[in-house]
Amino acid sequence: MKIEIWTDVMCPFCYIGKRNFEAALAKFPDKENIEVEWKSFQLDPTIPEVQQHQENMYRFVAVRKGISYDQSVAMHRHVAKMAKDAGLDFHFDKMLVTNSLKAHRLIQMAKTKGLGEKAEECLFYAYFTEGKNLSDDAVLTELGISIGLTDAEAKEALTNLVFKNKAEAEAAEASSLGKMGFPSL
Repeated sequence: MKIEIWTDVMCPFCYIGKRNFEAALAKFPDKENIEVEWKSFQLDPTIPEVQQHQENMYRFVAVRKGISYDQSVAMHRHVAKMAKDAGLDFHFDKMLVTNSLKAHRLIQMAKTKGLGEKAEECLFYAYFTEGKNLSDDAVLTELGISIGLTDAEAKEALTNLVFKNKAEAEAAEASSLGKMGFPSL
């Protein structure tokens, strides 16, 4: 059986969902017959690489959702608790709000090398736990190398339009299936 999962590496519920899915799959007696494919879908493709309130996730969400700063902090604390319950350590105070397309390009390259799941996990961790800037070419190249890509492959992912087109095609596929929320199975 093949399971396709659309995620954005900047979506907290996608990372929590990934961890919970992995825990459930580990208990499944026929897990060796399950193929999982991680697919790209941007949570918000309209976010520029560098935008207002980039260094303050709480402020960004407050402005974006029309809520108070304190409400945003409380909401993020709740999500951090959900993450902790799933075995994850989120640091919203470190996160940079940015566009995730470059990260998806790296994932697409990684998938061609059989490293798609490894890329997903690495990018989720880098963003939610370490607060790394996933729109920075040097950061993404370093992360690509850490999962097994060569320097040239990581850089190609960020420059070759094939990987951008693959990420956008997967997002379009999800939209055509009516998928608008995360995580999406």
